[in-house]
This record gives sequence, structure tokens and C-alpha cells, in this order.
Amino acid sequence: MSPTLEKFVDQLPIMNVLQPNHRTKDGPYYEVRMEEFRQKLHRDLPPTRLWGYNRQFPGPTFEVNQNKPIRVRWMNHLPNRHILPIDGSVHNVANEPEVRTVVHLHGSETRPDSDGYPEAWFTNGFKETGPSFSREVYEYPNHQRATALWYHDHAMGITRLNVYAGLAGMYIIRSEQEKALQLPAGKYEIPLLIQDRSFNQDGSLAYPRQPDDAADNLPNPSIVPAFLGDTIVVNGKVWPYLEVEPRKYRFRILNGSNTRDYQLSLDSGQSFYQIGSDGGLLKRTVKLEQIGVEPAERVDVIVDFSKLKGKTVVMRNNLGANADPNDPTGEIMQFRVTKPLSRKDTSKIPRHLSRIPSLKQNNITAIRQLKLVGSTDEYDRPLLLLDNKKWHDPVTEKPELGATEIWSLVNVTNFTHPIHIHLIQFQVLDRQPFDLERYNKDGKIVYSGSVTAPALSERGWKDTIAAPSAQVTRVIAKFAPYTGDYVWHCHILEHEDYDMMRPFTVINPDE
Repeated sequence: MSPTLEKFVDQLPIMNVLQPNHRTKDGPYYEVRMEEFRQKLHRDLPPTRLWGYNRQFPGPTFEVNQNKPIRVRWMNHLPNRHILPIDGSVHNVANEPEVRTVVHLHGSETRPDSDGYPEAWFTNGFKETGPSFSREVYEYPNHQRATALWYHDHAMGITRLNVYAGLAGMYIIRSEQEKALQLPAGKYEIPLLIQDRSFNQDGSLAYPRQPDDAADNLPNPSIVPAFLGDTIVVNGKVWPYLEVEPRKYRFRILNGSNTRDYQLSLDSGQSFYQIGSDGGLLKRTVKLEQIGVEPAERVDVIVDFSKLKGKTVVMRNNLGANADPNDPTGEIMQFRVTKPLSRKDTSKIPRHLSRIPSLKQNNITAIRQLKLVGSTDEYDRPLLLLDNKKWHDPVTEKPELGATEIWSLVNVTNFTHPIHIHLIQFQVLDRQPFDLERYNKDGKIVYSGSVTAPALSERGWKDTIAAPSAQVTRVIAKFAPYTGDYVWHCHILEHEDYDMMRPFTVINPDE
């Protein structure tokens, strides 16, 4: 249990925008060091030992232009011992270096050798110890739509620990088309990276060594099936406040938590105007009183404070009807409409935002039914799998380059999984409920309700989607522009690490 910390006493930090080290004929070149450092996360907490990109938590924000490639040299300067408990029984981790990293730019259409393949990790002293297929310099083409991506660690078997230690940051692609919409910009556009953490009394990160109900035979440390911190952190501050002017603001919201999903609302009763999702702008603005955000999902929203001069507004997290009323995670941060209007607000909330051509018109070359299943391991721990296969089983999904496929995600577990597919942005087709009790008896999928279209907020480009329990969630994707080895997985990091991640290979049939 974290120490009791007063809310809304620290100002929201804004991550600095990273500048390139130099520019070359191939575009801007950046160098980013992963290092251990200490950072004060709350007024009343001692500085917390963290890992961060360029000694920051969260890491600095990349701002790049569409169709302008960049190169980034990711350098591991971390210590040889981890600051969090490592379960050596997962993915042969006990036989690997304790501290390993590899960076994944989440949502990026990137060649496989720059995608952050989980086994392409490297250590401090890269040249001597890194696997032969790992590399430090990554190339990001940025040829996709303007959007907010994020970068985070993706090392096999310890992603949950590396991200929890602080290895995450935002990456924003800009375009001229988006600028023409006159959305709130500059200091009125703010990233909000929301995470949950738990702390010890000395300010250090608290993360469980074993599940609460650990059996005597469990490894110690042992991976836990989920992690919910008891403290909310936004942009590296615990329950911060932000002073705003009485005008419109654009917030690029990212759920960077390991397991926790958020149901966001404003206690003023006003609406969010959602203009974008994982893959950029929606077709039309969607007015919402509450927005659900699963781990790794991004939502792009406008909030209008123009009629709230002198007021305070709390962004809340709806924990549900049966939640403990004293649970502090029901609040995220506070907005104080106390700054004077610096100039007239000429920004807009457009009704029409962008064109999103449907992939349904494409020739569909494969329809895959992929089950999200639960089992147990030799220690009777939960073992969640994709299509009942483990990471090291042979690759079974081999879409052809340029092919359009439908993936039906059949969730036969009893909770939602946020599913992320690397390389591509996909579209959500629909969901349909089935009788889970019947499935558990005889293994048959019997539908129990009609097909429902995706929510208006899900009708853009997505790279991570909520696949609810006892439902079939169908997505459609064109597998391009690169061939090679990629992965798809649940983005609950405790699930991804063990063993809810699978490789897939995009193949060129002509080769």
C-alpha cells in the first residue's frame, strides 16, 4: 500500500520535445540513452529511482513530420541489476542477462529490424553481448497519417518491468493536412501519459514479488497475472493539476499502464470532443461524456474550458458501481481554469476531420479465427495464450505482402484483452456476443446476440483494440508495406510477458 499522498499539489509537467543531434542526407539523427536516475514524483515523496530515456520519466517527446524519415540510436546505459523482481521461470529469462532492452515504436509502420522484436534485445555494452539480430540504430519512415504514437521497451519476458521502471515516451507525427483544421495547437495541445504506480514509504517503486495468494511451490519472484497500482501518475507526477485558460485545449491521451483500463470523464459534466484514435484523425468528431481507454490505446480529444473561468475540473476514472468509494484511483488529475486568456481563441472543433476509406472493399484473402484462451502452467499459475499456442511454437499466421485479411478475435476468457498488432493500422468491423458457459461445456461457439457495429470512436484507424470477454471482435487489415517477422499480443504487459504474444510473418509470395 502506497503512502497517503495529497492530490493536486504538483503541477503537470510537459515532456520536452527532443531535438536531433544532427541532420544528415537520410534525415534527422537522434541519440537517446537509457539510464537510471532519481526523479521526484510527488511533493511529499522522496525521489524515486527510475529508468528513463535521457534520464526522464516519461521520456522526451519526438515530434516528426509525415514522410520525413528519422534515425534513432537507442543506447542502453542501465546498470547490470534490475530494480524490480524478475521471474526467471518465464521465457528462459534466468539464462539471459538480467537487464535487457529493445525499443518498440508502438503503432509505427516500420521495417522488422527497426520494430523492436522482443528477442532483438541488447544490453549495456551492446557490441559485446547483443544478439546477432539486434541493432542500436533504428529507422522510422513516418510515412503514415499524422497521429500520436508512443515508444516503450519490448524486451522478451521483462517488458512489464522495464516499462514500469519508466521506459516509455510519446511520438507525434505532424502533417500539413492536420494543421489546416485549426485545432488547438502550440501550448494549447498537451500530451497526457496516464499510468498507475505503487510506492514504498521511501519513494521507491513497489511491484509485487508474487501474487497475493501465492502457493508454496511458486517461484520467488513469480510473475503476477495483473497489476493495478494504487496511485495515478500523469506525465511523471502523482495526481497533478494543470492551470488552463478559458478556451479550447487539445489533449493527446495515452494509457501507458501495465494492466489498468480507464473510463475517463469530467466532473463538470461537460463533454470530450474526440477527434482521433490510435491511427490519427477520425472521419468525424465524436462528442462523448465518457471515454474508455485500454492499455496502449490513444485518444485525441478537445476540451472546451471557455465557460468555466475561475472553476476547477477533475478528470475522473469511473471504477464502476461496485467499486470501493475510497479507492483513490477514481480521480486522474485536476484542471484549474485560472490563467487569463492570453489571446482570442480562434481554434475550431471541426465536424468533418478526415477521409477514411473502408478496407471492406478490398479482396479478402484470409479470414482467421484466433482464440484468446486461458490455461494454467505447472505451478497452477494463470497462463493466457493466443490460439492456444505459446511464443516459441511455429509461426501460423503468414499474411502475404499487400493482402487484406480479417482476424476474428474469439475471447473465451472472462475479461477484456487489449490486442495489439505490429506493423499495421487496422479497422474494426464488428463484435458479436456468444454463450461462454456453453463454450466451456462443449467447446462450441453459439452466438447469444446480434452483431454490433464498432462505437463511433472506434471507426478510425486502430492498432490496439479491446476484445471483450465472451465476444468475437473482428478487425480487417492490409499487411503492408514491409515483409518480415512481427508480433501480435495482448497489451496487458503481465499477459504479454507470459505467454500471450505470438510471432507472425509477412511473406512475399514472389520470392
